[in-house]
Order: sequence, then structure tokens, then C-alpha cells
Amino acid sequence: MTSNKYLPVLVSGFGAGVLSVVPIIKTLNCCLIIPAAAILALLLYQRTILNGAPLSFSNSLSVGLLTGIVAAFFASGFEILITFVTHTNDLVTGLPQSEEFMRQFNLGDLLDQSIVVMREMVEDIKRNGFSALYTIIIISSNLFIFSIFGMLGGLLGMVILNKRSRRNF
Repeated sequence: MTSNKYLPVLVSGFGAGVLSVVPIIKTLNCCLIIPAAAILALLLYQRTILNGAPLSFSNSLSVGLLTGIVAAFFASGFEILITFVTHTNDLVTGLPQSEEFMRQFNLGDLLDQSIVVMREMVEDIKRNGFSALYTIIIISSNLFIFSIFGMLGGLLGMVILNKRSRRNF
């Protein structure tokens, strides 16, 4: 019975990872998609593994965290694959606006160095479809953000699902 213990996490994380690369929907990533995926994973976990029993704090937190991690790896993988195939992404298209925005802060030499690094990443992406630094940044930022919002979704899901399961008894 425990062989499918991680299946709810994989299913929900994969779904969130796919939705995380859809252009218009990905703006709702951290606020809606990742917490909703964690809640769905908890619902599936409660129904399949716990047979409807109430969720514990540790179960909810760990399922939310794992959902966020799985979603981060799938989203990062899809983003890197799409960037590799198309030789463009949000960084490439938004670099001029980013430079203009960053110049408003008058950061001096730090700004110039940051812009040089960003331009190098854009040139690597345009030329090869891949930038190692961009890959590291995408994976690490997705892991950090998705993990936090996955845990928040796990805690919210615990509250919602435990209230719902109490009403059914």
C-alpha cells in the first residue's frame, strides 16, 4: 500500500510544472497554482493513503513541500527545454525593459556588472539556446519559491480538508 505514497505528489507536481510554463497562466504560479497543487496532492493523499482520516501537520507540510519541489523541477525542466528549442525566453524579450528599470536606482558599478552578466546570458541563449548561469538561477529560484508556497498550500489544505472530513463524520 505504501508503494504509491508519492504518487499524489508526482501527479500534482507534474500538473503544476506544466501549468508553470504556459505563458498567461504562469503569472499565477506562486499565488495560485503551487498552493492549489499542494491542496490537490493532500486530497489525493488523504483519500488513497489515509483512507479519509484527518491529516496531520507534519504530513501536510511534507506533502506540500514535496509537491513544491517536484513542481519546481518539472517547471524548470520544461522552461529550459523550451528555451533550448526556441532560443528565447522571458529574459531575452524583457532585457531592455529590465535595464531601463534598473537604471532608475543609480546603483553605479554594481548595475553595470549585473547588466553585463544578463547580456552574456541572453547572448548564450540566443546563440546556443542554453545558458548554464540561467539554468542554475531558474532551478534555484523555482526550488525556493515553489517550496515555500507548496508548504503554505499544504497547511491551507490541511485546514480545509480536516474541516471537511469532520463534517462528513
